[in-house]
Amino acid sequence: MNFLRGVMGGQPAGPQQSGAETIQKLCDRVASSTLLEDRRDAVRALKSLSKKYRLEVGTQAMGHLIHVLQTDSSDSEIIGYALDTLYNVISNDEEEEQDESEEENSQKEAEDLGSQLTDALINEQENITLILRLLEEFDFHVRWPGVKLITALLKKRCGPVQGIILVSPMGVSRLMDLLADSREIIRNDALLLLQQLTKGNAAIQKIVAFENAFERLLDIISEEGSSDGGIVVEDCLLLLLSLLKNNSSNQNFYKEGSYVQRMKPWFEVRDDNSGWSAQKVTNLHRMLQLVRVMVSPVNSPGAISSCQKAMHHCGLLQQLCAILMATGVPADILTETINTVSEVIRGSQDNQDYFASVNAPSNPPRPAIVVLLMSMVNERQPFVLRCAVLYCFQSFLYRNHKGQEEVVSTLLPSTIEASSITAGQLLCGGLFSSDSLSNWCAAVALSHALLDNPAQKEQLLRVQLATSAGTPPISLLQQCTNILSQGSKVQTRVGLLILLCSWISSCPIAVTHFLHNHQNVSYLTGQISENQGEDERLVQGLCALLLGICICYNDNSLENHTKEKLKQLIEKRIGKENFVEKLSFISKQEQYSRAAHQPQPTGPTPEHMLFDHQFTKLVKELEGVVTKSVYKSSEEERKEEEVKKTLEQHDSIMTQYKELIREQDAQINELKEQVVSLSSQSEQMKRTVAQQVLQIQQHRDQHSILKLKLEKGSQQAGGQGEEAQMNGLQREELSRLREELQELRGRSARLEAELADRNAIITSLNSERAQTVNGLENNAETLKELEALRSRVASQSTQISQLQAEKQDLLKTAAQSAKEAVDPAASDLQSLLTAQTQESQRLKEEVRRLAESGAGAERQLASANSSVAVLEAERARLQEELAESRKEQDDLLMLLADQDQKITTLRSRLKALGEPIEDEDDLDSQDQGDDDDDEPDD
Repeated sequence: MNFLRGVMGGQPAGPQQSGAETIQKLCDRVASSTLLEDRRDAVRALKSLSKKYRLEVGTQAMGHLIHVLQTDSSDSEIIGYALDTLYNVISNDEEEEQDESEEENSQKEAEDLGSQLTDALINEQENITLILRLLEEFDFHVRWPGVKLITALLKKRCGPVQGIILVSPMGVSRLMDLLADSREIIRNDALLLLQQLTKGNAAIQKIVAFENAFERLLDIISEEGSSDGGIVVEDCLLLLLSLLKNNSSNQNFYKEGSYVQRMKPWFEVRDDNSGWSAQKVTNLHRMLQLVRVMVSPVNSPGAISSCQKAMHHCGLLQQLCAILMATGVPADILTETINTVSEVIRGSQDNQDYFASVNAPSNPPRPAIVVLLMSMVNERQPFVLRCAVLYCFQSFLYRNHKGQEEVVSTLLPSTIEASSITAGQLLCGGLFSSDSLSNWCAAVALSHALLDNPAQKEQLLRVQLATSAGTPPISLLQQCTNILSQGSKVQTRVGLLILLCSWISSCPIAVTHFLHNHQNVSYLTGQISENQGEDERLVQGLCALLLGICICYNDNSLENHTKEKLKQLIEKRIGKENFVEKLSFISKQEQYSRAAHQPQPTGPTPEHMLFDHQFTKLVKELEGVVTKSVYKSSEEERKEEEVKKTLEQHDSIMTQYKELIREQDAQINELKEQVVSLSSQSEQMKRTVAQQVLQIQQHRDQHSILKLKLEKGSQQAGGQGEEAQMNGLQREELSRLREELQELRGRSARLEAELADRNAIITSLNSERAQTVNGLENNAETLKELEALRSRVASQSTQISQLQAEKQDLLKTAAQSAKEAVDPAASDLQSLLTAQTQESQRLKEEVRRLAESGAGAERQLASANSSVAVLEAERARLQEELAESRKEQDDLLMLLADQDQKITTLRSRLKALGEPIEDEDDLDSQDQGDDDDDEPDD
């Protein structure tokens, strides 16, 4: 009530009503009045008091207002008053003048009151659903207060209200429909509402995106003038950022919907310097942020790659590069554009190649990379711009071996041209300038030209620098160590140490060149052993890392600086524990954690730029390796080398066995294919033989029928011959017919003999086929043996893998345990290796025997193939003979038909001469009864 008295102020004594009493009477009127006009007047009065008496209206009238929304939804005026009243009591839009001393406490109390009233309103989910349903009303006095009320509720209690809207039927869809409202004030407030609605809720973001939000928002941006538009364009861009940031599903939908292409017109910047209003700068800044969201390094590599390709193909990258080379662009826009181009080209070979081909509009034209590097090493340029250029150069070299080679080649003597400025010259100039930030940026940029590229590390050793006239040139490596030993600024030394660590790591030749100068080792040990202040701890840690790299990648080619001697030097002058402690200083720095978080180099001030993102990965990788190398003794290293050699031998044996197994697999697969082919051929031969047997049987049946017809014709011809002899007619013709009949009988006998021979051949072929099937079965047994041996080989391979794992465990144990624990483990390993060698010999013998079996199987297969070829040839010959038999049968049938015709003619002539002739039926029956009688004489 203290707050209430503070708001209401003192009230004079007397019968005058207080604000609370007035509000109570108005609430009674809303609850009890039967006329709509009375209720409307009461709600209007509550609205007028709601800003001044938020607590009283909120606590006493909220339930009545909700009831009005439920029962009087047909009257838009009273609904509008009720929604405005609820908005006033929840939001904190007080405009009363307050003293500065009371302002903070009053603001806090007002926010607490708004949150409490919001909790009371959303306690019943039906209240939010009711307000969402009222938004479907097109009346301005209902829709606009409803939009403001939902926005205020989301600001007060975003998470709970989001959950209610998410489960409400068509809740998100109703809010999305507001973007299509023709009244700009409602559409613009709907943008603010959707910004609050989609904040931090991936599920709602997906629903909004699939409700065609991208299309509507891009249309609004185009209608409002794109980058030249007002605050509405900024609100649309903020909503797009809310929908796409950290939401891979929406990003993929945005890319596949071809919305990336619609961003290209946003970046068409004119050449004149006019038109850069504050709102346009803000809009273009948001647009560049939107591009970066799509290709941010935190996204999945596949999504980044596809977006980078789309931006290149649609010309968006070209537009961004045009802004880089344009004149009159504000510094903050230019900086953000450089950062955007950096992430569009990062890791994309096509985009990096295009960026390398971009030239600045100068005379003569210079590559864009050179122009940007000139800004990076210029100490008069803004700090954020120089960091952006460094990020762009790093992104250009990221996974770009071609670009790394081109940068390093500009430092080599054969490629230097006095008439042009190259990237290498600018980097060397920045590396040795008086500005510490230029030193650091140049060193880090040059280290990225060597990242994961041993060939370029060796090439950089060839770089020679001319320090002054009359003095011989010195190597770039020596010049870096000279500047390092001169005791320059911390930032300069850190940059040089980053470059040296990146340079000599994983490169024994570079380590040898570095150790060749005895002063380098003395400088490093001196820096590490000193007890200096907090500012020098990072330098000490980096020196320890550099010295540790010299131990890890030392090939012992220098007698005075072998691994063992460097370890003894550390133990005597520094101490192993002190060395490891100094090495751990690197990862304990605040700048290290910030650089490890994101690839883009950032910092509040130039002095805070000490670490690079890729270098933090190198430190994380080498810290444990260097620590182990320092603590290992020479005996442990010797035994470790022996174990490594043994493992290499074992790996070579494993490789041989793997090759042998691959060959056996190939042979087994080939034999399987041959067995399958032979099986199919055998089945085909079976079907062919069955068909031939069936055809032969059919031919036999046809031959039997033909034989019966020939005999019948012979008997008929014999009877007619006797009658002709009796009558003295056609004697010569009958004699000829008898000769033909005898010839046909002989031919029939020959056919029967040929059929018998063919049956014998078929029987022989069947026996040969049976032998072939037996051979195939033997081959199948051989394949089973191959499969068994293959399983044994696989089992041996598993045992070998287990043995290799045991050896790895033994190696770790040998590295951590004392000498006494190493010897028995090595003997066990030797015994296991001996047993494995014996087992390998036995397995080779098995393989040899299997090879012999396979050769026998191949011979059997060759024999089976020859048998199959013989069968095929015999089958072809039988088919030809069958064709000839069919032709002969056709000829016989034609002869029989001619004979029948002649007999019919003779019978008709005998009838004409008056000779008695029997009917055909009688002759047929007589012929059937006399089939066994002898043939009559001529």
